[in-house]
Amino acid sequence: MDKEKIILIEDINNVDFFGINHINLELLSNRFPQLKIINRGDELKAIGDKKSLKDFEHIVNHLVVEYHRKGIIKREDINSIINSTEEERQKKEPSTDEDELLVYGRNGRLIKALTPNQKLMVKSIVRNDILFAIGPAGTGKTYTAVALAVKALKNKEVRRIILTRPAVEAGENLGFLPGDLRDKLDPYLQPLYDALRDMIPQQKLIKYFEDRTIEIAPLAFMRGRTLDHAFVILDEAQNSTSSQLKMFLTRMGKDAKFIITGDITQIDLPKNQKSGLAEAHAILGNIPGIRFIFLDESDVVRHKLVTKIIKAYKREDL
Repeated sequence: MDKEKIILIEDINNVDFFGINHINLELLSNRFPQLKIINRGDELKAIGDKKSLKDFEHIVNHLVVEYHRKGIIKREDINSIINSTEEERQKKEPSTDEDELLVYGRNGRLIKALTPNQKLMVKSIVRNDILFAIGPAGTGKTYTAVALAVKALKNKEVRRIILTRPAVEAGENLGFLPGDLRDKLDPYLQPLYDALRDMIPQQKLIKYFEDRTIEIAPLAFMRGRTLDHAFVILDEAQNSTSSQLKMFLTRMGKDAKFIITGDITQIDLPKNQKSGLAEAHAILGNIPGIRFIFLDESDVVRHKLVTKIIKAYKREDL
């Protein structure tokens, strides 16, 4: 007598998981011709003999894991999984080398640390709850920090991600920008949005924003809060004053990780205000649990001209 198995597949995009015109579901059906397979929303129902149902469930579970890593199941992924044995599938699990950021971006791209100092960020956040990453533009400070936050969220090490930065004008006047407060602030937060879009499928990202699993806010909005079970990133910290940086750091609650990024060569504060980031190392450098990493032109992962530009300005400042 045939048995029935219902597998609940939650938090997926049907097209990304089952493929355009359900091509992935068709490949599964071809692999298990003895089963009747029906997809209804986030349920996958199979009817057939006990052994085939068990094999089918194992394969679907591996596909779900692969989907949550990559955000998409491609034809080659499903062919690889359905044509391999259970032992072979276990061997295909990615390495957990701590030098790598095991975060799959959109379209299955593996996002990992590329330079020695980026890899040092990965190692250091494991051993320290507060990490300062200081260096020039293009060194991957913010991108690496966001990837670490997304990794922690996916691994359920934290319950939420909070990304913040000072709303300091870099030559433009905030008051003359069109729109409401959010419209005025969004351009300042755009690099954080861009990094998140690289790492989280759009539908899931929208859901995270709606339920506040991921929150992006200006630094001033952090006052008075206690941030528990959160991975918190302060970006562009060179534009925070000493009192603002102290306020931010003292928001830390239980089971939280903080990363502070910035470039002390690009301070946009008024001349009468001192950057909190510029003096942070002298004040906090000897506290256990706080780590400072200084990135330089060797960490630049943008166009090769960016490295030359940074070196040229460094020579000019000497």
